[in-house]
Amino acid sequence: MTLRRVLMTIVIAFTAYFLVRGAIIATIVPNALHHLVTVALWLATVAIVLWVPGRDPRAKGVGNRSPSRLPLWAAIVVVVAITVSQSQAIWASGDHIHDPIMATMFGANGEVLTILMVRRRPSWAWGGVAVVAALGIAAMGVGEALGRGLLGTFLWVGIAQLMLWSVDRAYLDTARLVRLQQASAAWQASQDARRAERRERVRFALAVAGPVLTRVVLSGGRLDDAERTDALTAEGTLRDELRAHRLLDDDVRAAIRMTRDRGASVTVIDDDALTDLGDDALERVRAVLAEALRATDADRIIVRTTPDPDTAVTIVGRRAAPRPDEDALALWQEIPRP
Repeated sequence: MTLRRVLMTIVIAFTAYFLVRGAIIATIVPNALHHLVTVALWLATVAIVLWVPGRDPRAKGVGNRSPSRLPLWAAIVVVVAITVSQSQAIWASGDHIHDPIMATMFGANGEVLTILMVRRRPSWAWGGVAVVAALGIAAMGVGEALGRGLLGTFLWVGIAQLMLWSVDRAYLDTARLVRLQQASAAWQASQDARRAERRERVRFALAVAGPVLTRVVLSGGRLDDAERTDALTAEGTLRDELRAHRLLDDDVRAAIRMTRDRGASVTVIDDDALTDLGDDALERVRAVLAEALRATDADRIIVRTTPDPDTAVTIVGRRAAPRPDEDALALWQEIPRP
């Protein structure tokens, strides 16, 4: 059984208890019919405060966001009905107002005001308590009113408010804990992803540079021209992977290697300017980049990402000029952001 059902069972039990006591009082008081009408009004008030659905989406705050919050119109109706039923019960009691059983009217209305507090209308609940207290003190006096159930009404409503505060505090603590757990999980996932990426980079470095380093060690550093070319190509490949792995795929790597194999110098730099692009957009940028590298005959090529909102990558290619201190622009291409 859920907590809601347990609480509802307790409320129904108290309602039945006060209903029976109200019926018994009807056999004692001089205005029995008037008292029964008052009991019926109180019972309707219980139905309103229990089953009117709560909804206040514009309200702010933890308690005000609760779907159990009683609508304002219902809270007003409840307080008005409590005022009428309390005053009419006092009037119908006549000379029996001082009998101990008359504490029923305080307890019954205290139950309604406690539920009103639980339905997150604290100001209206305490307003109802003030009205009940004023009517009871006017009819009986302070001491007798407190002994006839007014003190219990204060305690019930006060305990209900303390419970609400505790529940709201627990909700805030739980929400904060959930946010911390999510942040911790995200941080852990990012660390795992970085470790996996570093392992992949190490594996790639070993695959690329391992054979070249092995030949260097075995030959004692004496390499022929082909081996020197392979070493330079491996060094450039590792540099590309470290500087701009987001720009690389199989087609781009093949285009860069083909460009270096013909003797050109290729520098690829990623300044983390493409972190906002998704996988599909990156694939389109890489496809254009690979095509540009295959089509150019420049001797020195620089590929660099840019934070410009319209341009993703800039490609600059230069061709050696007759004079050593000059070179000619052979390629200028801007790859637009998809």
